[in-house]
Amino acid sequence: MRTQCVIIGSGPAGLLLGQLLNRAGVDTIVLERKSLDYVLGRIRAGVLEQGAVALIEGAGAGARMRAHGLTHDGVEIAFAGARHRIDFKSLTGKTVMVYGQTEVTRDLADARAQCCAPSVYEAEVVGILDIATAHPRVRYVKDGTSHEIECDIVAGCDGFHGVSRQSIPDGMLTSYERLYPFGWLGLLVDQPPVAHELVYVNHARGFALCSQRSPTRARYYLQCRLEEHVEAWSDARFWDELRARICPDLARTLKTGPAIEKSIAPLRSFVAEPMRCGRLFLAGDAAHIVPPTGAKGLNLAASDVAYLSQALIDFFRTGRQDALDGYSARALRRVWKAERFSWWMTQLLHRFPDASAFEQKMQEAELSYLFQSRAAQTMLAENYVGLPY
Repeated sequence: MRTQCVIIGSGPAGLLLGQLLNRAGVDTIVLERKSLDYVLGRIRAGVLEQGAVALIEGAGAGARMRAHGLTHDGVEIAFAGARHRIDFKSLTGKTVMVYGQTEVTRDLADARAQCCAPSVYEAEVVGILDIATAHPRVRYVKDGTSHEIECDIVAGCDGFHGVSRQSIPDGMLTSYERLYPFGWLGLLVDQPPVAHELVYVNHARGFALCSQRSPTRARYYLQCRLEEHVEAWSDARFWDELRARICPDLARTLKTGPAIEKSIAPLRSFVAEPMRCGRLFLAGDAAHIVPPTGAKGLNLAASDVAYLSQALIDFFRTGRQDALDGYSARALRRVWKAERFSWWMTQLLHRFPDASAFEQKMQEAELSYLFQSRAAQTMLAENYVGLPY
């Protein structure tokens, strides 16, 4: 079997790359270790920068997003019982769109199926070979049978734990990592959101976030200890703790209900450099992870895909490798800026268990400066809505 580009991973990064390449006439095969139902059952973030929205539309998968996505002009930050609004539109002229990552993945999978581009689910990749040559090979097992695909390019879009980054020889990558001493306990509920826009909360009991997926479905998060187990959090305990952290006016109007999904996720910052080894290119979580505080995970994957798709289309049309050679450096410049912003938001809004009294005062001073300074608010806004590609 042969194709021009093998894409490993059918999350939004892999499917978005596949659609952009297919529409440019580049042949692709997508390999995914899990089933399609499993992929579509994963609950993830849902705040899209304008650049990500434009890419999804350019991939021919934007109709449902435009019909059901929620445009947000800003966010609120709650501290010391008061809510402070950061007005993205007045500060930058830009907005964000709230549309669940699960829905983005579904739309891209449907678009791929409609154009009959091949995707192989429940395919276990067991080898990425000859990446230092012009014709790498990918071996996978499906239903107990081994297969091999020869290609020109391998795109590793299979996430932090995927096989792609692990296939790069020792010594070829440098990794940078920060593990945070807490996690996020998330709950999804079929109830109207408590606020029109996202509300980030810095509270003495810990961080909280009031988010949403639609006008009738809300997503809430609580900072929790890493060693906690989701089974210890009944719905009633979650709602009681959320009410204790959010502002009293929100607590009074909060609509609760049985959880559709509940999970705990650790927080980490991670970058692997470079994002390329020979003919193997990394994109999305395969190359970097951000804490979700700044809503950058999916959006960074989208910017990676924008750079990589442009480089690959140029390569297959002209044979030139300039853009491919520059892909990693170009992507990493934006990655590190998003890492900085996500780290800063995390430092600003969470209660760190080992923070000294001085560090706590510094956090309070930072918040006070943010609420009083238009320049500081503009910095937050321009990063949140997305830096230019």
